Amino acid sequence: MGEQDTDDRLITAAERRARVPLSDSQVWRQEQAGNFPRRIKLGNGQGGRVAWSLREIENYIAARKAAR
Repeated sequence: MGEQDTDDRLITAAERRARVPLSDSQVWRQEQAGNFPRRIKLGNGQGGRVAWSLREIENYIAARKAAR
């Protein structure tokens, strides 16, 4: 297993948008419905920085491909 296979770094909203081209509001609604990986809050309070698990995003994409 290579290093990339175990890579589970955090990705920013910009990188998440590049991998999953949904608007921020679409992603938020999908998260609330339990249909998209939940964001990880990095900052305190409202407007704080958030990120997503790269592994969870990749698993989401793989599941969407498998379901077609």
